[in-house]
Amino acid sequence: MDFLIQRLPLYLDGAWVTIQLTIGGCALAFVLAMFFGIMGTIRHWLPRAISTVYVEVFRGIAALVLMFWMAFALPQLSGFRLDDMFAAILALGLNVGAYGAEVVRSSINAVPKAQVEATVALNLSWFQRMRLVVLPQAWAQMLPTFGNLVIELMKATAVVYLIGVADLTAIAQNMRESTGETVIAFIGAFVLYYLIAQVLIFGMRLLERRANRKLGRTPPRGGGMRLPFKPASAGTTQAGGI
Repeated sequence: MDFLIQRLPLYLDGAWVTIQLTIGGCALAFVLAMFFGIMGTIRHWLPRAISTVYVEVFRGIAALVLMFWMAFALPQLSGFRLDDMFAAILALGLNVGAYGAEVVRSSINAVPKAQVEATVALNLSWFQRMRLVVLPQAWAQMLPTFGNLVIELMKATAVVYLIGVADLTAIAQNMRESTGETVIAFIGAFVLYYLIAQVLIFGMRLLERRANRKLGRTPPRGGGMRLPFKPASAGTTQAGGI
């Protein structure tokens, strides 16, 4: 225990790097997922083809290989070296965004066709249809899978130390090499990864409840469904009763 307490600031520094990688990767993945996912639902063949190419290419490449490419191969081809942390965020965002794009596309397509046809009958523009009707319903369906992808992205940050980023795993590895305490060194990383994951899970569940509550799929916070009348208590007579 003293080992972990004495080195807690170093672990917290590594955890902060992991959190930054997770936030940056999730932000990029979300933008890419929404953009290419919506493109995949457009009727014209060209946007769908562009979306399909992005999804199939980056979903088929391992995140670690993509990370090595961004950090080591790209500088040799372009002569411009990316910051290691930015390269990691870019690789994670591109990889997870490809999975997210399929989630967005399938969620939009799952919205009942009758509601989409109703918006057309109301002469709403494509943008109005998406913003007011389609995306609010699709959003509630996306969130459970998005929650899984966020956790997977956070866990995928554990390999960024291989390109020189001093994340939580790198700190634990350095502690193991410098002290020889393998079990204790990685217990610290284990606990912090678990805590970060629980915070992310809690946040995604709050988003799910909020989205479902807006659609009327769950009762409002603080109570169950209210009845439109007050039920009569035992022993009392109702109007018109005997």
